[in-house]
Amino acid sequence: MARKPRDSGRIWRYTLPAIALGVVLTVSAAVAMTTTDKAMFCGGCHSMSEAALTHKQSVHAELACNECHAPNDILAKIPFKTKEGVRDIWATATKSIPDLIHPGEETKDVTQANCVRCHSATTGTVMQSKTYCTDCHRHVPHSPKKPISKRSAADA
Repeated sequence: MARKPRDSGRIWRYTLPAIALGVVLTVSAAVAMTTTDKAMFCGGCHSMSEAALTHKQSVHAELACNECHAPNDILAKIPFKTKEGVRDIWATATKSIPDLIHPGEETKDVTQANCVRCHSATTGTVMQSKTYCTDCHRHVPHSPKKPISKRSAADA
């Protein structure tokens, strides 16, 4: 007895929606990653408005926030941004944002790696007394020449 040939249309009925879903998820993830890297997104929350303002006035104004504040490697960046984003959303939802936001050790390590990645020509600098570039260069990413007491997000 001869077997009936498989219906190739049946395979596409299941494969095509899966491929379409994969494309939609990939494009959505790419748009989300790009959007959440921008200073406009980061500074959209009241708690980050001062950081966004001072970033805009800094020598690094042309960089996206996460060029410094997230890992460069995409496989490390996705879970890092997810964890930090959930933490930020939780702090905002529970109104537990500190008055002065300091980076955690993991964020400091990521920022340091990005400083070294972009400024590799200056990595010959001896850093015996300090651990991070920002220990000496705190003014570079977020502090304009105005004293903190005279700065306001309203200056934008």
